[in-house]
Amino acid sequence: MKNFNDENFLLQTATAERLYHDHAAKMPIIDYHCHLNPELVANDHRFRSLAEIWLDGDHYKWRAMRTNGVAERYCTGDASDWEKFEKWAETVPYTMRNPLYHWTHLELKTAFGVEKLLKPSTAREIYDSCNALLQTPEYSARGLMRRYNVEVVCTTDDPIDSLEHHIKCRDDKFECKVLPTWRPDKAMAVENPATFKAYIDRLAEVSGVEIRSFTTLVDALLARHRYFESVGCRLSDHGIEEFYAEDYSQQEIEQIFAKVYGGAQLSDEEIRKYKSAMLVEFGIMDHATGWTQQFHFGVIRNNNSRKMASIGVDTGFDSIGDFTLAKNMAKYLDRLDQHNALTKTILYNLNPRDNEMVATMIGNFQDGEIAGKIQFGSGWWFLDQKDGMERQMNALSLLGLLSRFVGMLTDSRSFLSYPRHEYFRRTLCNLIGNDVEAGLLPASELDFLGQMVENISYNNAKEYFKF
Repeated sequence: MKNFNDENFLLQTATAERLYHDHAAKMPIIDYHCHLNPELVANDHRFRSLAEIWLDGDHYKWRAMRTNGVAERYCTGDASDWEKFEKWAETVPYTMRNPLYHWTHLELKTAFGVEKLLKPSTAREIYDSCNALLQTPEYSARGLMRRYNVEVVCTTDDPIDSLEHHIKCRDDKFECKVLPTWRPDKAMAVENPATFKAYIDRLAEVSGVEIRSFTTLVDALLARHRYFESVGCRLSDHGIEEFYAEDYSQQEIEQIFAKVYGGAQLSDEEIRKYKSAMLVEFGIMDHATGWTQQFHFGVIRNNNSRKMASIGVDTGFDSIGDFTLAKNMAKYLDRLDQHNALTKTILYNLNPRDNEMVATMIGNFQDGEIAGKIQFGSGWWFLDQKDGMERQMNALSLLGLLSRFVGMLTDSRSFLSYPRHEYFRRTLCNLIGNDVEAGLLPASELDFLGQMVENISYNNAKEYFKF
């Protein structure tokens, strides 16, 4: 019987253990997509409690707590830090077989050295001991990044953001690079004309470009794109339900922009045409600068309208969507490729039924010049757990080249989420180790496989993004 959460956690064979301990474990972390607040890094924030660093903003935990019958005031409400933590500790035993159970104990162990199981009887002791550590300099925002050997983080930032906190981190010569990522979703959000106009007016103010047409909107975005590049940005990110690849003319897009900017509601066809044109413009910008574009697709957001009205977005009421994706995805990528304007691209699907589709799609647009130019992104959101990671890597292995994969990211707002890289690396090593032990891969090639593990854990991302 294997022991839970020991040094060989998730590693089922001797080969897996060797691959992890001799190769994966030593590699630094490149967290090329996350939602950390850069202000907390810039100010080297000191966390007041384990509840703040662990529960604030964590919709994964909130969903589990609500499912366990915990009232909202202990999730997003006005309960005290201890009360919120106590309710989380009561919930943890009920998360067995949910990845939260693994993540919780891996984070406690790697960050605080806590090897006891979190449950009501241990909650107070764990809370107090972790809080005491959080008061020390080693457990500040920057201290935790050092603890986990983080080399680069890429936050998620709007084109109108000042990036002042990224600049401060750079000027402070903080050894971990804190770089922005261009996330221009609000420039595509034309469903609400009033909100869209307010955003465009703010973009005009920040960019110094008077926006009165689609063409001048692109000029303003391009000005901000250049500014982001000057602060070290190397990636864009787009959160879309599905891909947009409608046919359109420049005249049509100008008319659509004038209509929505003037306050009129667009038809579904006009919305799709506008978003199609915008995605093309973003792709052209990224290609010109050599950035990598990322697409996170397939989510239905804010399903509970009552909860959204009371506590807002990003609070744990999103789910997997079932969009038909392949045709428009191919058309969009081909539209850029036809003009030799398809940059490095990472595709993250949320519905696991699309794994094989995405794994075959990326092969259509590899150019033979950049290894793994088009990437099948790691298991995302509901899929960033053992089964989801294995299914993504199996599809990529069977239909592409796992060896060229750029690996894992946290996609998190928490400074305690870096063990997700360890979780991924252990899962990767176990997958390969099982194949070796079963005779599906040659044991004579363990040196190559060890290098492959190091590459997927770190080296591939380092080379791909040029950090």
